Amino acid sequence: MAYEVKDYSKLIGMQGFSDALLKNHFTLYQGYVTNTNKVLETLEIMLKDGKTGTPEYAELKRRLGWEWNGARLHEYYFENLGGNGVFPKGSKLETLINESFDSFDNWIKDFKATGTMRGIGWVILYQDVISKKLINFWINEHDIGHPSGCNPLLVMDVFEHAFMVDYGLKRADYIEAFFKNINWNEVQKRTK
Repeated sequence: MAYEVKDYSKLIGMQGFSDALLKNHFTLYQGYVTNTNKVLETLEIMLKDGKTGTPEYAELKRRLGWEWNGARLHEYYFENLGGNGVFPKGSKLETLINESFDSFDNWIKDFKATGTMRGIGWVILYQDVISKKLINFWINEHDIGHPSGCNPLLVMDVFEHAFMVDYGLKRADYIEAFFKNINWNEVQKRTK
């Protein structure tokens, strides 16, 4: 069964994100889905043909993580957008943030500071499924650095394609627009 592209056109018109930026971003995401399907199909054929011991098979196995996570992280990202940015006071998420960071203000400072670090990648608020503790992670590449046993709650793309069209080098301004559009209900649904 092929991985299917999800439709995020409902985000068009979102405050702080131009239509051009969003449409370009959707096209990039669609490319990850297309490539995921190509890699999965090729690996399946190579498996049936007994070519699992080849360097080509090994490289495709490595490439699968990049393409798959590129698609999935964009889905998390788009799905946690489209809201009004109003944080749900008195929620389970607020309790978890306060337990992990002592306050919402501390968490937001840490998340935004992580997002403005030099480099490209993702900022992800993860929840450790064992301890339930929350931690903000910087993820350089789609397929490297994800913490084992953790569930992504809030995902922010900080590759240049996510903000350069609208904000140039002003990543902090993009982060402010991101926060104004968070769908906290979606983020809260991801908590364990």
